[in-house]
Amino acid sequence: MARSSRSRPAEQDAPRPLPLEQENIVDVDVSEEMEASFLEYAYSVIYSRALPDARDGLKPVQRRILYMMARMGLRPDRGHVKSARVVGEVMGKLHPHGDAAIYDAMVRLAQPFSLRLPVVDGHGNFGSLDDGPAAPRYTEARMAPAALALTADLDEGTVDFVPNYDNQLQQPAVLPAAYPNLLVNGTTGIAVGMATNMAPHNLREVVAGARHLLADPEADLEAIMAHIPGPDLPSGGRIVGLDGVRDAYATGRGTFRMRAAVAVEQVSARRTGLVVTELPYGVGPEKVIERIKAGVDAKKLSGIADVVDLTDRKNGLRLQIELKSGFNPQAVLAALYRHTPLEETFGINNVALVDGQPQTLGLLPLLRVYVDHRLDVVRRRTRHRLGKHRDRLHLVEGLLLALVDIDEVIEIIRSSDDTAAARTRLMGVFDLTQVQADHILELRLRQLTRFSRIELEAERDELQAAIAELEAILASDARLREVVSAELQAVADEHGDDRRTVLLEAETAAAPAAGPAPS
Repeated sequence: MARSSRSRPAEQDAPRPLPLEQENIVDVDVSEEMEASFLEYAYSVIYSRALPDARDGLKPVQRRILYMMARMGLRPDRGHVKSARVVGEVMGKLHPHGDAAIYDAMVRLAQPFSLRLPVVDGHGNFGSLDDGPAAPRYTEARMAPAALALTADLDEGTVDFVPNYDNQLQQPAVLPAAYPNLLVNGTTGIAVGMATNMAPHNLREVVAGARHLLADPEADLEAIMAHIPGPDLPSGGRIVGLDGVRDAYATGRGTFRMRAAVAVEQVSARRTGLVVTELPYGVGPEKVIERIKAGVDAKKLSGIADVVDLTDRKNGLRLQIELKSGFNPQAVLAALYRHTPLEETFGINNVALVDGQPQTLGLLPLLRVYVDHRLDVVRRRTRHRLGKHRDRLHLVEGLLLALVDIDEVIEIIRSSDDTAAARTRLMGVFDLTQVQADHILELRLRQLTRFSRIELEAERDELQAAIAELEAILASDARLREVVSAELQAVADEHGDDRRTVLLEAETAAAPAAGPAPS
């Protein structure tokens, strides 16, 4: 009786060793392999995770979040959805990394104390300077109005699309970005062997600088700094000493000092106090209070009787530092600047990707990269619209030809044996192209008979005027620059606000004001 396959001896199932001549053993130097693998990993982190693109100012995960929210229809005029739903869509379709990284990036995009112009509208606990956000299942989100300006015209051929991580879907390589997001919102990131730390700026000032560069492509740094004098931080405060800012604008690297906005007030019948209404960028009130108490305990700070946090939603930040009798408020404040986060430094390191390569950029190169990108976006959009308008004009002209004798059109269609015959006869009788004839054949009879010659002629005239305008934009670089400049100004008018941060030269840094604290 034949033995079944299950009862064969175990040694018959074991794989037989390959003959020596068929083995493929490669000797690899460990140091070379480690070097090659590490470089590949480093490039992946630099290009795909940690550094922003200089054109739209977004890291890949941020770009994917905004693109997916636009695809989901999460516009500002619609309701919020669970943050976990957005995270799931981004992770499942576009971002090959964990949900925690995606949610952290989305939270930052929604925090008004992190970004000068938030692009995500968060609903719920999205954290504070002292505490983290709630879990994504407890918060909701949608696009903020500014996000529409970043994603506008994506469907008009303005940017290239690339495959996602599994080649199943397409995603934009860069967003159209109707304003210089990298300068407006800044960024921070740590790659392998390099890092980036860019300060936020005022939208109106940045747009003014970009428009100046559009009007005068040969403008120098001094001319641009007349419009962009320095960073404008979300938390306000003071920037003391502008030499570091000038260095950063010239070379891409520099350091400046941030100080809190402090006023001397009579906080009670017997005591004077220092009232803090604005803190340095990235500093929370709890951290300040903790450092003040630690300084008092360590005898580094004297003259402080109490610290009270009177912050609320109505009046905003208000830290009240009560002083003991007989102490000079200016002397106490100077000690607070030395030993607490009421004064901090910000190190600018403008590293961003240009054509896929990390570069350290000053203010002028940053603006030039953005302006070139925006000119390309508007040029591509204009070509796309021109093609659409020409196609529609071609169809309208065909309808006008057919309306010369609508009864004959209907008779030709009725008496033809098939669609091909009707198409051929229409093309011959009315001198139509195949596209025009197909369009007429695809219309329902009631649509064909209700067309008004007057309406079609008006549409034809509008299309011809629009085509002439689009052709003029493509034919003139000056006209193209005017269009980009006007659109930038429209974004600044809609989303811009006044400067929050006061800029002070080091030698003219003012002492804290006496009297009521500024609101």
